[in-house]
Amino acid sequence: MRRKLFTLAAALVLFAASPGLAQIKIGVLSDLSGPTSDVGRPYADGVRHCVEYLNKHGGIGGQRIEMLQVDYAYNVQQAIAAYNRFKGQGIVALQGWGTADTEALVRFVARDEIPTYSASYSAHLADPKVAPFNFFIAADYSTQARAALQYFHDNWTEDRPIRLGLLYPNHPYGLAPIPAIKAFAQELGYELVAEDNVGLGDMDATSQLLRMQRQRPDYVWVGGTISSTAVILKDAQKVGMQAKFITNIWGSDEQLLQLAGSAVNGHYGLQTSVVFGTDVPGMEVIKEMTGGRPQMTHYIRGFASMYVMAEAIRIAAEKGPLTGRAIRDASRALRDFDPMGLTPPISFFEDDHRPNMVVYIYQLFEDRMEMLAEQELERRPEWLGQ
Repeated sequence: MRRKLFTLAAALVLFAASPGLAQIKIGVLSDLSGPTSDVGRPYADGVRHCVEYLNKHGGIGGQRIEMLQVDYAYNVQQAIAAYNRFKGQGIVALQGWGTADTEALVRFVARDEIPTYSASYSAHLADPKVAPFNFFIAADYSTQARAALQYFHDNWTEDRPIRLGLLYPNHPYGLAPIPAIKAFAQELGYELVAEDNVGLGDMDATSQLLRMQRQRPDYVWVGGTISSTAVILKDAQKVGMQAKFITNIWGSDEQLLQLAGSAVNGHYGLQTSVVFGTDVPGMEVIKEMTGGRPQMTHYIRGFASMYVMAEAIRIAAEKGPLTGRAIRDASRALRDFDPMGLTPPISFFEDDHRPNMVVYIYQLFEDRMEMLAEQELERRPEWLGQ
């Protein structure tokens, strides 16, 4: 009888772990062909490889992850349509992508109780009063910019205010951190001297840079993606601009080094993950999944996003029925969760979905991204959602 019971128990374990049975369905919105696909593709690869890694090692609690992916080409209406299909297919959580579509889906995922881990780091998405089912694993855009302003303020040696310029696309993603930048720059004593727009698809920024150059900024915030950032840096080099550029998380990566060439040397990039090759446990996993091929920082954040979500799902599944509300509550219970060293530790709270207040500041060169500082800000309540 004991042998029969053991055989039955073993059979049940195999049944639960078998492909196609007891699967956990995750929806994935990706931009593989639209205006942000230059960074969307590596991010999506990171999410996919994390799912493959987890399934290779037993899934989540013995249940395989079924990834339902749609290339919505950065089109909000296509994202909403894909989400509705996902919902009909029985997803328990969503890996999202851009700012415009994530914001458009906020009320839907809250109504349907579908936890969403996105790659939009807009600060208001970290406020549970606004977005109760939204999470992300990077310091929000406003925190990133504040960290850079704090770092350059702390290391400024001249007896005058720092002169700051702003260049960003007139788009929800580009606009998201601008109020926070202006407010904190004023608090720190910066002088805002110039502000202009460069679109995500613009192929020339000479006129904007010439106007800005006349105001002699010391630093210029760049809030685009790598394609537009490369245009800005190369055109700045052509006109002989002396300012140092601070490129945001989607505008500085390994591909930028190739696109901008020598124009990238000495400027700064903000990140919330380590770069490929860093000696952390998760890098060995990524090398295993990619055959050792170097990957962009966006890939690493995509991998980490899925890894953190999987931890919340695991906790929720251990406690009872796997519902969206249970996954949300498990996410909020994470404290200093370490995604194998790929990002700073993650902590969410019931009243605060900011994952951490840590930003990595890299100096950019043609052949490398060199860690300059790990800047950590205090978790100021008044910054939540701003």
